[in-house]
Amino acid sequence: MLPRWIVAAAAALMGCASAPPVPLKPGEMPKAFAAPLPESGGRSISAGWWKDFGSAELTGLMAAAQSGNLDIEAAAARVAQARAQTGVAASALFPTIGTDAGARRQGASLNAPGSGSSNSVGLAGAASYELDFWGARRNAWSAARHSALAAQYARDVVALTTEAGVANAYFTVLATRQRLTIACNNIAAAKDVLAVTQAKVANGVLSHLELAQQSAQVLGQEAQIPALKEQEREASYALAVLLGRLPEKLEIKAASLDGITAPAVEPGTPLGLLRRRPDVAQAEAELLAAHAGLDAARAALLPSLGLSAGGGWSAAGLASLASPSNLAWNLAASLAQTVFDGGQLSSQRDAAQGRQSELVAAYRKAVLSALADAETGLGSATATAGQERLMAEEAANAAEAFRISELQYREGVVDLLTVLQAQQTLFASQDALVQVKLARLQASIGLFRALGGGWAANKTEPTRNRFMPLPF
Repeated sequence: MLPRWIVAAAAALMGCASAPPVPLKPGEMPKAFAAPLPESGGRSISAGWWKDFGSAELTGLMAAAQSGNLDIEAAAARVAQARAQTGVAASALFPTIGTDAGARRQGASLNAPGSGSSNSVGLAGAASYELDFWGARRNAWSAARHSALAAQYARDVVALTTEAGVANAYFTVLATRQRLTIACNNIAAAKDVLAVTQAKVANGVLSHLELAQQSAQVLGQEAQIPALKEQEREASYALAVLLGRLPEKLEIKAASLDGITAPAVEPGTPLGLLRRRPDVAQAEAELLAAHAGLDAARAALLPSLGLSAGGGWSAAGLASLASPSNLAWNLAASLAQTVFDGGQLSSQRDAAQGRQSELVAAYRKAVLSALADAETGLGSATATAGQERLMAEEAANAAEAFRISELQYREGVVDLLTVLQAQQTLFASQDALVQVKLARLQASIGLFRALGGGWAANKTEPTRNRFMPLPF
């Protein structure tokens, strides 16, 4: 019978094993988001959220990224490693069985007394098993399983981040192309004004001052073209890397953001957000793994009970090997307890305790970050939507003002300065409108990402939400 202190310690340890830490309570979660919500009529996010933007080319790029992105590939390899480690941990729950077969021929010098040779053959088997009385190996296996789940969730985080990156890079390319078109159109308009100015100077109506002003206007606008082209190239290169392709192999057909709209989204509740974020699931799985590791480290302080068995045959030849008289066997049991190890086991327990405390804080931070991301995404999506509406009206009025000023300048009603000011206003408003539309699309992408990108639609892991009694 085991000593009473061992039984008492085991009971205490087993009691701790069933009580993982509670880093966050339901009462700590807000009941609703504080940021302004988007317009009504939004729908819940699906796994293919990018399809709601109305771009078939973007959908094709997403499919290419999911199969070719190197970060996703590396994350998938880490999942395979973690699952293999789970198999390693599970193997410790089973007995170890081995066999040994051999043959020997031995002899002495022919001149030695009693010289001659002899043969011997043998076949033996052995099995050993350490009883997992305190649950050390089961907890180690549990820690490995949760670590594998954490790796799986980490892969999903990488996939979601990659999807958002692809959409952002794609829209940046299109926005830059559209800005290039606007710049070229404004250069063409400026050259038209320059031609009229040159004609009036030739007729003595205007001085060379007006001609120099308009020439400077044209050159200033042309100077913006190289920078915009470089921005387009850099965005294309970034997109190519996300797709796992050489930059030279990427071809984007669309030329502008026309026809692309930011869809309305139903954000749900802050409490429901926790089941839709793979990073929160990852933090939860890592904490559960650390807790199981702590239980395993505690159990390692207690005695270990082992069983072993062996048997085999040994004879001078194969014909007599199977004779019952040549069989030998053994059974053994052992009880081992570390008396002194210089504090190794207790230090390992303390390290596991520290690791758990670290991941409690990491879990809380993951929840707070998820809430902050969602609040920021909601606020940004709402603000940029309103800003885009106002900028669209401004650009329309600026275009009309420039058209009228150009006609009046040809008729000699207004001077060149009025035309230049109207043109500058038009160029600035059109360029700003494209940038605001890009900002709204990127805010929408950020909101999709903050709300989990439809991740929960295909994830029903039974280990989720251990730390909070969530209603799902």
